[in-house]
Amino acid sequence: MLHVPTIDISLDDADEVARRVDHAARTVGFMQITGHGIPDSVLADFTAATDAFFAQDAAAKSAYRCPPGVNRGYTPPKAESLANSLGLTSAADLFEAFNVGTQASDFPDLELSEEDYETNVWPADPGFRPAVEAWFAAAQGVARRMTRIFGRALGLGEDGLTPFTGHSVDVLRMINYRLPAPDVELEPEQVGMGAHTDYGIVTVLWADAVPGLEILDHDGSWQPVQPAPGALLVNLGDALARWTNDRWVSTMHRVAAPRVDGVLVPRRSAAFFHDGDVDAVIAPLSTCVDAEHPALYEPVTVGEHLRAKLAGSRGGALTAGAEREAARLR
Repeated sequence: MLHVPTIDISLDDADEVARRVDHAARTVGFMQITGHGIPDSVLADFTAATDAFFAQDAAAKSAYRCPPGVNRGYTPPKAESLANSLGLTSAADLFEAFNVGTQASDFPDLELSEEDYETNVWPADPGFRPAVEAWFAAAQGVARRMTRIFGRALGLGEDGLTPFTGHSVDVLRMINYRLPAPDVELEPEQVGMGAHTDYGIVTVLWADAVPGLEILDHDGSWQPVQPAPGALLVNLGDALARWTNDRWVSTMHRVAAPRVDGVLVPRRSAAFFHDGDVDAVIAPLSTCVDAEHPALYEPVTVGEHLRAKLAGSRGGALTAGAEREAARLR
């Protein structure tokens, strides 16, 4: 199994935490985070609320479905293909999901477009929203803490990356691998979630300790990864890889159809995406560019980058400009 380093971010030695994060970011792009401080009760309430939602019938859940261009609400199984975000075609993914995120109304002093900061859709269950908002706030706190650690690790100081995140596009995606039956025959190459890199700065992931998540290693092989007890998985997204001029890795990953002893089993996860300000420009940082390491990417705003990626995964339009990421699969 690929080694994903475990890092206790509550350690008093901030420079040592930054050093460990830098090593993980350079080599794997994933890390197990402990010392995050999220109470077990917040997770218990959150998973109970999401379990209750996903247990409803398809018609009830589909009442909260939004158009593909709106990254909110419910997504039914086989409605997305994450590999499209790499410019590659694939079978539709098996997962179903529910998304909430930062809204334009969260930043009343700014004139932000609802195209980028969409309004959330909330299920009728009165217990769903408070439980989800509590987890959203907790995961957001971890993501912002990691962003400060990243700044220190890059030699920029803890506030080095925060100018890109004052009104960050943040999305929490609750995911259920709703499989047809334990012995069903899947389509060729069909998976729970297709191969992709995440799009933004950092992803904070909670997941069941069930097989499924796989990371593409340096030899082009898929390696299984499971969260350690009490830990959160953290990985880097494309925006941070581009800011660091690929000094740090936005790791290719997927979720295989989850199986135990050859039988398909249920699996749940929740991914919090901290993507940066919609108007922030993604361009290699000056500290990551020199004569031996010329800039690998043309500047693009976070908004432009996210729209292109989402048009692929949700809208079915193959994303252009992802050749460096897609080349790893080829």
